[in-house]
Amino acid sequence: MVALDLFGDLMIELNINGTARSVDADPSTPLLWALRDTLKMTGTKFGCGIAQCGACTVLVDGIAVRSCQQPIEGLVGSEITTIEGASGKVAEALHAAWVEHQVPQCGYCQSGQIMSATALLTDTPKPTDADIDAAMQGNICRCATYVRIRAAIHTASEKLGAA
Repeated sequence: MVALDLFGDLMIELNINGTARSVDADPSTPLLWALRDTLKMTGTKFGCGIAQCGACTVLVDGIAVRSCQQPIEGLVGSEITTIEGASGKVAEALHAAWVEHQVPQCGYCQSGQIMSATALLTDTPKPTDADIDAAMQGNICRCATYVRIRAAIHTASEKLGAA
């Protein structure tokens, strides 16, 4: 919903992590900045600003998108999930696998990595290495933990299959 507040400023209502949140920002503002600056949800990271590194990845209607390039005006009516709202069987399995494989080093890219992996396992519960590579393409890890990321995704997939 788009509405005006008492002062005539444009308010955009977004559904973030299952909660309606009003954002007082220019409609062309990228979702990343609405999350971080306006709503103080800092789990989604700024990396490159041109949708090439994946640090800002969130889910929009279950699809992994780069929030640095998504104007908020186009997200009205969509379900946005950030790392703060990642929950359920897939998120729990990924979290446990990330710890088991000691994936993070510096940790900066991890929220984007986990959100991309969540979209992958939700859509493809038993991914191949090629599926993982395709889904994680563009999620850059400065510490190069790609082998551990792939192993953790496979482990999470196995845990989900056993559940």
